[in-house]
Amino acid sequence: MLPPPKSLPGFKLEPVEFEKDDDSNHHIDFIAAASNLRAENYAIPAADRHKTKFIAGKIIPAIATTTALATGLIVLELYKIIDGKTDLEQYKNGFVNLALPFFGFSEPIESPKGEYLGKDGKVPIDKLWDRFEVENVTLTDFLKDFEDKGLDVTMISSGVSLLYASFYPPSKLKDRMPLRLDKLVETISKKPIPEHQSNVIFEVTCEDQSGEDVEIPYVMLKLRK
Repeated sequence: MLPPPKSLPGFKLEPVEFEKDDDSNHHIDFIAAASNLRAENYAIPAADRHKTKFIAGKIIPAIATTTALATGLIVLELYKIIDGKTDLEQYKNGFVNLALPFFGFSEPIESPKGEYLGKDGKVPIDKLWDRFEVENVTLTDFLKDFEDKGLDVTMISSGVSLLYASFYPPSKLKDRMPLRLDKLVETISKKPIPEHQSNVIFEVTCEDQSGEDVEIPYVMLKLRK
């Protein structure tokens, strides 16, 4: 959370010069920890401290040129967010090639919008940024929750597993309806959810109050807080 502007007068940032050969400053320790955490997010093999130190020593020229430029352009856009600008034309995408050199800017494209007909009228949705978040409830409660929103769920899938379909016979659904969503995923996929995984993504097909198929945002099951 950002501090209030009135608390910032007199605040001064002190730049720290990167030094990879001084172990007492913990620069390499921080870089190794931060880079390996990010690598874990994208299934990239982790690097030990020695390899991190070797890479960091060779990357300094890039940090001082392209990386510095990209970071500066990003911070300029961040200032606009902090300033509360809501006009999309105020923001810019940047395209840079220092070898040419080339600097180009364009207006960002607005994310696609949609809507569905709920019980209380039309509900606008952002197809890129919106999502439904649900707790680990039973399949019965999940369907009821969407019914309350004015949406009749016809199919639920997670990955390659089809968890629910309205055309399934009652004999196939009776064992699934009382299962909580995490157990439903594990039962149908026949694989346990990894301990480190904090959410599961569902793709849901629905009909709204008009009886038409509608495209809705994905659903995220929150497993752990």
